[in-house]
Amino acid sequence: MIQSISLDSRIRAFVELGKVMGQAAESYSLPDNGFAIQYPELYNSLQIAFHQNPWFIPVNIAFALNEWKTALKEDAIKSWLNSYKPDIQKTISKKVAVTMAGNIPLVGFHDFLCTLICGHSFIGKLSSTDKVLLPAIANILCTIEPSFRQKIQFTEGTIQDFDAIIATGSNNTARYFEYYFSKHPHIIRKNRNGVAVLNGNEDAAALKRLGSDICTYFGLGCRNVSKIFLPEGFNPQKLYSAVEPFNKILFHHFKYMNNHSYHRSIYLLNNIPFLDNDAFILTESEQYSSPIPVLYYEFYMKIESLKEKLFKDDERIQCIATDVFTSKNTVPLGLTQSPGLADYADGIDTLKFLIEL
Repeated sequence: MIQSISLDSRIRAFVELGKVMGQAAESYSLPDNGFAIQYPELYNSLQIAFHQNPWFIPVNIAFALNEWKTALKEDAIKSWLNSYKPDIQKTISKKVAVTMAGNIPLVGFHDFLCTLICGHSFIGKLSSTDKVLLPAIANILCTIEPSFRQKIQFTEGTIQDFDAIIATGSNNTARYFEYYFSKHPHIIRKNRNGVAVLNGNEDAAALKRLGSDICTYFGLGCRNVSKIFLPEGFNPQKLYSAVEPFNKILFHHFKYMNNHSYHRSIYLLNNIPFLDNDAFILTESEQYSSPIPVLYYEFYMKIESLKEKLFKDDERIQCIATDVFTSKNTVPLGLTQSPGLADYADGIDTLKFLIEL
């Protein structure tokens, strides 16, 4: 029989886990901080992750770990859960399967957290590109709260024997998921992208914040800005000052630069106008999802008309980075990669779904 864990104990365990994740991030810059000796499995996973997936460079793994260190503060967790009480305390444990993407480090951690904080059992299907980080972190959680060992399972094979599922994939795989998991309670997430809106009055500091929204994780995250809406008359070349702090990282990454060479060649062969600073390509497009290392831009004339367009295209947009206006899915420039615990992917309340199973 699986032992239940009180909500207070679950919260305490994740608070302590957040502290360890912060130490893990620190171990990159302070290799002699004793972390490798205290947590050898997690330390080794940090090294292995990069060798298994070259996109997971140390600075990006450290960034992800530090974001979770901040999110897993006790006050933040309790504030997040407060609006779900008392229902979360009455949850009957179910087996929840989660198919994980592998585009950025620990991309599936929020689903892991939501499932376990509700009192459910977690069955994670690991991505082939992110196989070591979350299992190693889960083992730390089980050391902090041993009762979690009976409630966490990882697999790379077919998921079986589950009560509900959360699946993330492309628009094509989402159609397959919808059909295959139609008989189970489910959340099926599709492809979305981050966008940005400028009004032309942004100073150098604001543009550099925008650069983080574009370039963190090489732009591979669903919250990364892949398209920018610019006021009519704005010179797109000004955007190069935003990405300049990342040029060294981008230019020295072989997979990223292979993508750059490929798309530059495609644009040249097809006579598509573009700008290029030898690391980042800018081109005008009405599309939202740009390939790495391309950033799309589109001009607008009236902000109100643009708001209507963004509202109409809401299902294609994960978040909007802007200091121009606020709405339900806007964030200030520079904060797309620092979502709060209640900033749910695709705008679907994961915790509510899990509590109501």
